[in-house]
Amino acid sequence: MSIELVPAGTHIDFIGKRRLCAALSLAVLIASIAAIPLRGIRLGIDFAGGTEFQVRFAGDVPVEEGAIRSVVRRCGVRDPSVVRYGETDASEFLIRFRVDAGEGGEAAASEADCPLTDEERERLKVTAKAVGGEETAEPGSVGEVIDRLTFALANAVGPLDVQRVEFVGPRVGSELRRDGVYALGIACLLILAYIAFRFSLRFAPGAIVALVHDIGITAGLFVMLGLEFDLRVLAALLAIMGYSLNDTIIIYDRIRENMALHTKHDLVDVLNRSVNQTLARTVLTSGTTMAAVLALLFLGGAVIRPFAIAMTIGIVVGTYSSIFIAAPTLLWLETRSGDRHGGAERSHAPEKATASPAPAQRTSRRRKRGKRRKAGGSR
Repeated sequence: MSIELVPAGTHIDFIGKRRLCAALSLAVLIASIAAIPLRGIRLGIDFAGGTEFQVRFAGDVPVEEGAIRSVVRRCGVRDPSVVRYGETDASEFLIRFRVDAGEGGEAAASEADCPLTDEERERLKVTAKAVGGEETAEPGSVGEVIDRLTFALANAVGPLDVQRVEFVGPRVGSELRRDGVYALGIACLLILAYIAFRFSLRFAPGAIVALVHDIGITAGLFVMLGLEFDLRVLAALLAIMGYSLNDTIIIYDRIRENMALHTKHDLVDVLNRSVNQTLARTVLTSGTTMAAVLALLFLGGAVIRPFAIAMTIGIVVGTYSSIFIAAPTLLWLETRSGDRHGGAERSHAPEKATASPAPAQRTSRRRKRGKRRKAGGSR
């Protein structure tokens, strides 16, 4: 006994709701743009520059993210991010923060909040070497901030080992932002060329509009929710483009087949028929992908969570745009093209009636039929 996710003969008027869905998408995009000056765009250290270092605490004393965060804040670091590695009782953490640097890369760290003597700086020179490449960190540098944080955490929380330290400068962060925008733009141009070659030039704009819609909605929700943008979110946006395009191509391919088979049908009926015929495949693909992404979201830990959040939003928005954005955009373009040419598309116009025979030909045929009847009677 087979299980049908979507019963055969299902006919939902998706295209009839295109104006309502377009208004809804436009409202979300406008709200996202309005949220930028109100909430701002939170950039991670990958794009804005900053420091992250991974520490592992010794012993069986339970360590909480809140305790580490409060110690880091007391050392003059604003808005630190503390992420636990592994299980809830693991003692390994990734601390990410931005250091306000002045001229020459000097970092603003308070000597009064986290005092560090010459003996303590000598004891922690391994950490300073990992950051700045020197055996001792220069006063006011990022390396000294790491030394102060390490000493403060050791005194307030417990003994620890520094696993790794990484620093991203503001210039590198700006280059990553620029390269990320270039990657999204180049991907859209290549997709435009592929769709134009695979189907036709009129199919391509609908796919690009759907992709821009998906990226805009996902990024807008991140802004409105106050979530942070980093390289993990950029990777998710590129993955969303590929996922949404795959779903759009499936629907476009069925639309092209139905346009060739049902030449006398209205284009709205052809689009609705195509979307309904691929609905079972869309539900199955989106459901299985969403199950995997939700597993990452709830079981993957804090490190993979930004990627999983972006993908969760992107799967929902990508499925929605393939049905309610890409197909209606094709309808709009086809309608405008038909109006410019003085009628509907040739593939959807009624077939031309067969021309009736000329009067002379009809007379000749009647004479031949009369001769045959006479010949048969004489026999």
